[in-house]
Amino acid sequence: MKVLITGANRGIGRALYGDYAARGDDVTGTTRSDPADGWLALDVTDPAAITAMADQLGDAPLDLLICNAGVYLDKGHTLGEGYGADLWADTFAANVTGVFLTIEALLPNLRAANGKVAIISSQMGSSERAGGNAFIYRASKAAALNLGRNLSVELSPDVAVGIYHPGWVQTDMGGDAAAITPEQSAAGLVQRFDALGPKTTGCFEMWNGEAMPY
Repeated sequence: MKVLITGANRGIGRALYGDYAARGDDVTGTTRSDPADGWLALDVTDPAAITAMADQLGDAPLDLLICNAGVYLDKGHTLGEGYGADLWADTFAANVTGVFLTIEALLPNLRAANGKVAIISSQMGSSERAGGNAFIYRASKAAALNLGRNLSVELSPDVAVGIYHPGWVQTDMGGDAAAITPEQSAAGLVQRFDALGPKTTGCFEMWNGEAMPY
């Protein structure tokens, strides 16, 4: 199986990369820093970089695209003292626009394989679990969820699209006090992605298979 993971150089992305490589899949990771052999350079906020990455793949069929790259720029900000317009623009460029443009650029590859798209969102994007604070991050992850739901309709039945909450994970974003390790999250997510198909397209699930409220 051919797999491409954006933002695969650390955290959940790195753990996912390791799991797919260990089971023998043909996995490619992307990174904003200098890529190692077999990796691709990609800044998802740069449309030209997305086009260049897609050109490097050529017409190779792609079984699974994992849109993992993302940012949490307003962590710790408080209402009235943060949430500047630049943070809104930069967050949406990575967490929403970058996801869309990456999927769009790789549609020929995905369609050639009747492939799948996995969008890493968050339970913080759930309108039913509104918790206040982190307004920019929450809004961007809600937009990523909405994007995935609409793409699942547009691309059905050729390409299945799932949206996933990876859990509260011990990464730079989640912090040391988080509930699970990147390896635990990745192991569950791999199972979710394996189960994704035409009958479950549009799903919003936790890493452990629990259905998430919209």
